[in-house]
Amino acid sequence: MTTQISHLRRIVLLLLLSFVAATAQTTPAKWPNQDGTYIIKDFRFGTGETLPELKLHYLTLGQPHRGADGHTDNAVLLLHGTGGDAHSLLNPAFSNVLFGPGQPLDTTKFFIILPDDIGHGDSSKPSDGLHMHFPQYDYDDMVSSQHTMLLEGLHVDHLRLILGTSMGCMQSFVWGETFPKFSDALAPFACLPVELAGRNRMWRYMAMESIKHDPAWNNGEYTTEPAEGLRGANTLIVIAGGAPLQMQKNYPTRAQAEAYIDRVLAADIAHTDANNFLYYVNASRNYNPEPKLPTITAPVLWINSADDFINPPELGIAETMVKKMPNAKFILIPISDATRGHGTHTQAIVWKQYLIDFLAQTEKH
Repeated sequence: MTTQISHLRRIVLLLLLSFVAATAQTTPAKWPNQDGTYIIKDFRFGTGETLPELKLHYLTLGQPHRGADGHTDNAVLLLHGTGGDAHSLLNPAFSNVLFGPGQPLDTTKFFIILPDDIGHGDSSKPSDGLHMHFPQYDYDDMVSSQHTMLLEGLHVDHLRLILGTSMGCMQSFVWGETFPKFSDALAPFACLPVELAGRNRMWRYMAMESIKHDPAWNNGEYTTEPAEGLRGANTLIVIAGGAPLQMQKNYPTRAQAEAYIDRVLAADIAHTDANNFLYYVNASRNYNPEPKLPTITAPVLWINSADDFINPPELGIAETMVKKMPNAKFILIPISDATRGHGTHTQAIVWKQYLIDFLAQTEKH
């Protein structure tokens, strides 16, 4: 089901008043949070590989609550995108719009959980020392480890909501199939529930090959980062994650456009580990929830944006896939000054009202 124009008119004033305030800040909001780590002993990956200790780092905001049945009833799992970490969704454009008093994920009411996925942030990853000998994890491993961390580390046995962006969006569908009763509702933002093929796999493959064909990579045993390989890989990331309307608006001359790319690539190369990059990009290699979509019985609010290079609406995939889930709604956000291409998933003001309505519809009485 696509976005209704009448609904957009209802929130246009809110967009105009709030969007600039939500995106103008350049530093993460200082939300009070608890920093935690859980160690899973002898974790077995889908490949059969094991780690004696799998470290999972996370942040939490708020306090857990248990209902009359003894199960947690206010926990919200927020899942970041590829290459991100637990701090990604503390971005003011997301957190300042959702976490405050009276907002849809008010931290005085909800227990917010933000994990660093395997291979990301302060969780176990190739750059810790194993390099290319680190287990070849995938999204199933990520979801399995999240489930264990919730149950054994945080003693959370039920979720009110799983909201995932990009990679986290894909993991939301995996959650719905693997643990269908664990969450009251799913909110996957910026992805498609099908095998990554066509252009979506091509650009990922090209990015990985750029690194592997740099002699400095040395099969993962480099002493300095393979800068040229990373340059090629991050160039593709800039294009895939970009928003044409905003890029044209913000960099209207050749000089401005080139200066932006030079600045962004220099920063990305300086903060990217090549082996970590190879692993987290390739983690999607066997993702394909399509065959089991009918088993996702939890209500689903699925949102994509029309300017998303990674998940282009002209493929028509979403309109077909949403019909396979019994309680799913798909919304396509039209291109506007408020959207940010693939990154619209973090611009909460654009889709906030949909989330408010969805939480109200799925609330248990």
